[in-house]
Amino acid sequence: MNRSQFLQRTVIGGAAALTFPLLSRGQQTQERPPAINLDIVKEFVTVSHGKFDRCKEMLENDPQLLHVSYDWGGGDFESGIEAAGHVGNREIAEYLLGKGARYNVYLASMLGHLETVRNVLTFNPGLLNSKGPHGFTMLHHANKGGDPSKAVVDYLVSLGAKETKIDFYAKR
Repeated sequence: MNRSQFLQRTVIGGAAALTFPLLSRGQQTQERPPAINLDIVKEFVTVSHGKFDRCKEMLENDPQLLHVSYDWGGGDFESGIEAAGHVGNREIAEYLLGKGARYNVYLASMLGHLETVRNVLTFNPGLLNSKGPHGFTMLHHANKGGDPSKAVVDYLVSLGAKETKIDFYAKR
């Protein structure tokens, strides 16, 4: 029995159709799709660092991958868009954004979106040295963005930003 049927058969009976007209129009509750296999999630996030063709192929085969995150351990979650962002892979980042991936301040830093970074830090200056995936800061992401992100680098440095120096990959 779905929610609509339950409400129609309870004490309020037929009045449910008057009180809850949307529920009585045959709305079906959608089943949540099954969880994506973690090996597939890990592969998608991994290829999103730099294998555009495989990233695109995987996303075309399963659009749900657009918003998945992989837990590398210790609360270090990373999505495909974040993978592309922290290594400066503009091609993959722009592709995933075009598909509707979630945009964040770290990605804005890598892409050179100065106004976005400025607006976020004006609203919340405490984020200046906050850590994104693998503990990388906005300054790290901006440096990975190359010339298009130079203005963001200069802005972050002017505010006292620090770049995280970690060897995350050595731990794998």
